[in-house]
Amino acid sequence: MTAPSTRQGLVRETLRSGTLAGLAMIPFAAVFRARGLRINEYGRKTLELVVGDVSPWLHAALTLVQHLVISWIAAVPLLWIVRRLDNPRVAVAAGATYGAGFYVVVNSWALPFAFGDPSPWQLGFDTVYPSLVVHLVYGCVLAWLAHRGSFTPPR
Repeated sequence: MTAPSTRQGLVRETLRSGTLAGLAMIPFAAVFRARGLRINEYGRKTLELVVGDVSPWLHAALTLVQHLVISWIAAVPLLWIVRRLDNPRVAVAAGATYGAGFYVVVNSWALPFAFGDPSPWQLGFDTVYPSLVVHLVYGCVLAWLAHRGSFTPPR
């Protein structure tokens, strides 16, 4: 495979599987939010930091755009890992590990640190598990889709 086709395949697979995995998180997040649990805390805070106070419709649209962009960026490392795996179950396990690791490093450590907040671990299990679950969903769905996708990096 040549370098340009590898790049094109990676972009195509990032957009395809990153979008679908990002969308797969939303129903889980909606259920957690409906139960009054904290979810997407840092998506909201980051968006407000960047655009300030906007209308509810614009906020909803920008939240979706932000979510998809983050899903695409976060997809790339896992795509490189998963496409080297032959077994789909191993790929999904790698996706779950990636989703959990992403939650721990980014959502429970880096973002609280950046915003000067306590970590979810300090706030309790009800703060940890909603975001952890949606990140597990993201990783598993992304890995499953990517394993079945068309992007094959050079070995």
